[in-house]
Amino acid sequence: MIDSRFARPRITLLSEEHIHLIHEGSLKVLENTGVLVESQRARDVYSRGGASVLINEDRVKFKREVVEWAMDSAPGSYDVYNRRGEKCFTIGDGNPTRFGNGVTNLFYQDPVTDRLSQFSRKHMELGVRLAESLTQYDVISTLGVLRDLPPQTADLFAVLEMAANSTKPLVLLISDEKLFPQVLQLLDRIHGDVGNRPFIIPYLNPVTPMKINEGTSDKLLDSIERGIAAIYSNYGMAGMSTPITPAGALTFLNAELMAGVVLSQLARRGAPVICGSLPAYFDMKTMVDFMDTQSFLINLGCAEMMSYYGIPHAGTSGSGEGWGPDLLAAGVNWTNHLTSLMGKSGLAPFVGSGLNSKAYMPAQTVFANDVIAQARIFAEGFPVDSRSVGADEIIHEMAENGHFLMSESTLEVYKNAYYQGIFPRISLERWEELENPRMENLLRERTVELLTNQEPPEDHDELIKKGEEYIGNLGIV
Repeated sequence: MIDSRFARPRITLLSEEHIHLIHEGSLKVLENTGVLVESQRARDVYSRGGASVLINEDRVKFKREVVEWAMDSAPGSYDVYNRRGEKCFTIGDGNPTRFGNGVTNLFYQDPVTDRLSQFSRKHMELGVRLAESLTQYDVISTLGVLRDLPPQTADLFAVLEMAANSTKPLVLLISDEKLFPQVLQLLDRIHGDVGNRPFIIPYLNPVTPMKINEGTSDKLLDSIERGIAAIYSNYGMAGMSTPITPAGALTFLNAELMAGVVLSQLARRGAPVICGSLPAYFDMKTMVDFMDTQSFLINLGCAEMMSYYGIPHAGTSGSGEGWGPDLLAAGVNWTNHLTSLMGKSGLAPFVGSGLNSKAYMPAQTVFANDVIAQARIFAEGFPVDSRSVGADEIIHEMAENGHFLMSESTLEVYKNAYYQGIFPRISLERWEELENPRMENLLRERTVELLTNQEPPEDHDELIKKGEEYIGNLGIV
């Protein structure tokens, strides 16, 4: 509900006509092209749609009625809990945007030297504790792929480190899809039934264009059986895996998401699911995918489509660009976080990486935390009522003092009137006295301080012991 006492900046991208055109275009794609479905288990679920779902070997096509039924059946919100079973926030139904730190990086960037090393179990521990300490991150996503352990167990140890070093909700990206059931069992072992007030949100990717791979569909169905909402999110590269026009890319990606929602609702009507896209562009000269300014527009459009359907949204995070905590990364962070908060984005779960989302960057993580805090203040706006307008106070102070240094409102709020971030506000003279310090050096120093001084949760050792025993007993070589 909009509070009329506040003046808040808002972005609206799509008109009702735009939404209608994208919706109808997506339905047409699903009816005529459909999706390739690898898993027999998923095809069996789709067959429950009867005559509204046409299955020809591994190609599945959908009639309008089953798609619209599914979009109407999916819940409009989802409650997210922390590891202690405390409700943290709700995604959907117009609730504020939430942010998460992480994505499955392959490298770790040293916050002082910028040198890269292979992402390891120790890096996961450090990064999760860092994100636990930074107040603007509502969730912690899988920070990287453990490359110092065998792939048969790396995902299990990654999840163990995440759960043991944080109490925040976790977004889980599992590299070895066959390990997903064992991941859930591991969490049951160290925590209890993860389906009861779930603090985990599995993240799943169909393969654009128009393919639902077996791992994605099976993880979605496993999550539904546990009563856990998964993020069903597609990654599109405009001009390669999706049409190059923003409207075409949005329509195509929307159709893929619809197919996932149909699967979820045929599996169990009313099953919670969170949907969204990571729209990118593909440079045919350099063979590099990247976020363009239009990526943020497509992200806003996707969020508005999910709002229209009444489905919780998870979108892009302004992450992946930049070579470190640099100018490029700063611009992308500001653009993504401001537009997400001013639009209808539900969750931006992958903040804090760079170099094409291959390197986890602690310094970028600390900087983005600062950006999110300021962006939230901006998106919150300010109150406009008789007290905040303060006409009587203005008249009195101008008549008595000619300034507002000692006014009632100044004395009441001056300590909290301005955002106090990691960067000090100093004069030119003070800057010269300090021998011309650079902002990025202050950021790096602050990052090292945070990494050095974090303590784990009280039950850390107990959870690590239980988890390592469980993994050892699996007998995975």
